[in-house]
Amino acid sequence: MGRLAAFNPAVKTLDESVERARAAERLGFESVWVTQLPDARDVALVLSAYAAATQRIGLGTGVLPIYTRHPTAMVQMAATLDELSGGRFILGIGVSHKVTVESMWGLRLDSPAEAMGEYLDIVRTSLRDGSCSLEGKHFSAQWAYSGPRRPDLPIMISALNPRMLALAGERADGVVLWMCSPAYISDHVIPAITAGRQKAGKSLEGFEIVAAVPVCLTSDRPGGLAVFRATIERYSNLPYYRKMMDASGFKAELEAGAVSEGMIDDLSGIGDENQVRDAIRRYREAGVTLPGAGPFAGHPGAAGYVATLEAAAGA
Repeated sequence: MGRLAAFNPAVKTLDESVERARAAERLGFESVWVTQLPDARDVALVLSAYAAATQRIGLGTGVLPIYTRHPTAMVQMAATLDELSGGRFILGIGVSHKVTVESMWGLRLDSPAEAMGEYLDIVRTSLRDGSCSLEGKHFSAQWAYSGPRRPDLPIMISALNPRMLALAGERADGVVLWMCSPAYISDHVIPAITAGRQKAGKSLEGFEIVAAVPVCLTSDRPGGLAVFRATIERYSNLPYYRKMMDASGFKAELEAGAVSEGMIDDLSGIGDENQVRDAIRRYREAGVTLPGAGPFAGHPGAAGYVATLEAAAGA
């Protein structure tokens, strides 16, 4: 099996989620990732449960929104979870969306790339040096951390558009992608990341490109298509994702209020084992260094999380 990750959100019961993490480790997946959703369990605590139940598999946040934790609190969480897991933690962070940050949390989302740059500087410096003194426009810190820390703990950022992608290339260890087609990754993501790496005097070597790949092993392909069509429609209403989708060549059909089967197949792998595996392969061929299988169900024909992971493991 080539390098492969699994996205494993906490579902109805935490016990079931933990069993899924164990299954991913048993099947040889390199890492398991959890996304922090606004209405869901705290992912750091979920990953601590996964850490206690596993021995080898990496543990990543894909991703944590920066506005929910001051960067010093993010460092405390990351260093502690890394210590607890024996050095297996990967920190993925993102800015979230205006509707969430401003309408739900009552905060301000201004100049996201600038804010992310300041946040990243505080986290990186604190983990590397054990202290940080930075006065920024969006985030500031005057502090020291006395606990154990891994100076080179990987820090990834979520990015969709050129400025944030260039920032990732310049100052992060990798990028975490969602709802990006293979063509968008090869034509837009990699050139922007490359520009950022060149600005920092670095090559792409060692830079991690993680892409979540929605997959569903199912005997009812129309049912699976319907479930994922609703997901695309939901994300197409978020400005950052819509801008990226328009640049991916989907603008006309989204403006027409349609999500075609072709668009769904560009973004996912739904159907038999070959369709699941082909999706993983397409993302690898586009330049993704670590595809992340994201099994979903939501219809009677779905084979389930572990069965879909087993299918993806053959890619």
